Amino acid sequence: MPVLSPRDPLAPRVLDRIRHLARPSWTRSVVVRRVAAIALVLTAIVVGLSGQAAADADRPVIVAARDLHPGARLSAEDLSVSRVPGRLVPKGAMRLSADCVGRTVVSHIRSGEILTDARVLTSRLPRQLTGRASARLVPVRPADASVGSILREGDVVDVLGPDSAVLARGAVVALTTGLTQVSGPLSGGGSTSAPILLAMAEREAHRVATVGLDSALAMVLH
Repeated sequence: MPVLSPRDPLAPRVLDRIRHLARPSWTRSVVVRRVAAIALVLTAIVVGLSGQAAADADRPVIVAARDLHPGARLSAEDLSVSRVPGRLVPKGAMRLSADCVGRTVVSHIRSGEILTDARVLTSRLPRQLTGRASARLVPVRPADASVGSILREGDVVDVLGPDSAVLARGAVVALTTGLTQVSGPLSGGGSTSAPILLAMAEREAHRVATVGLDSALAMVLH
C-alpha cells in the first residue's frame, strides 16, 4: 500500500490557484489588450476589403448610344446598357431604359456618357436646378429673338414683364432650343426664338405663366 507523503503546508491550495488565475495581473492585462487590439485591426481590414469589393462591383447603367442634343426626345435606339464599377456610378444614374424612353434631353450628352436624372426632363429636375422642393418648369418666349441663341442650360436669369416689373428672380434655364422661325401674334411676321424652359419657385412660375400668355418676356442674365 503506497505511503502518502505529508502535504507541504506552504504549497498553494487548489482554491488559491483558481483565485490567482482569476485575479488580473499587469502582464496578463497587457497580453489581453494586445490580443484584442490585433483582433480589432484584423476585423477592420476584413470589413474594409469587403466594402471596397462591393464598391468596385460592376453595376448596369444607361449610357448614350450616340451624341444627344438638347431638346431631343429619347428613343430605345438612343440608349445602351453598360456595366461600370460601382464607385464610378454618379448619383442619379438611370438604371432602366424604360425610365428614359420618351423623355427630353436638357443638355448635350456625348456617346457613351452615363445618363442621370439631371440630364433629362423628370419631375425631379426643377428641384435639382433650383434647390426648392416646390419649384416648377415654365416655358417662356423671350421678347428678344437672339436670347435663345445666347442662353445655355444652367444659366440663371431674371424674368421681366412688359411693364419692366420683375416677375421672377434667379430662374434657372432647363432647356433651350435656339432660334426658330415662328409665325403668330408675338412674332410680328419675323423670326422669334422658341420658348425657353425655366425652373423657378411655384409662385413665380404661376405669375410668369399668366403674364406670358399675352406677352413675350424679357430676360436678364446673371
